[in-house]
Amino acid sequence: MCGAPDQKQGLEGIDLKKETVIQGQVLRDGAPVPSAYVRLLDASGEFTAEVVSSATGLFRFFAKPGTWQLRALSANGRGEATVTADKGLNATQLQLA
Repeated sequence: MCGAPDQKQGLEGIDLKKETVIQGQVLRDGAPVPSAYVRLLDASGEFTAEVVSSATGLFRFFAKPGTWQLRALSANGRGEATVTADKGLNATQLQLA
């Protein structure tokens, strides 16, 4: 159902008319947070996938359209966001507290 490529890759070669991409950045006080664990949970709260944010706090998931919960955890704090994703690029930010 879901997976994540190397977080440094661009979107070249990805057909955004067919794919649902959830992409974002983990931030704390406006600064990128590297090495944060970012989890993707479905609408029922079931764990679906996990990636580690890049050196610049970036993360990406390929999923199906729908409502998803994102959770980030790092030594710098925790953060959550809900994303309603459609086909194409769905950009978001995860703010750590």
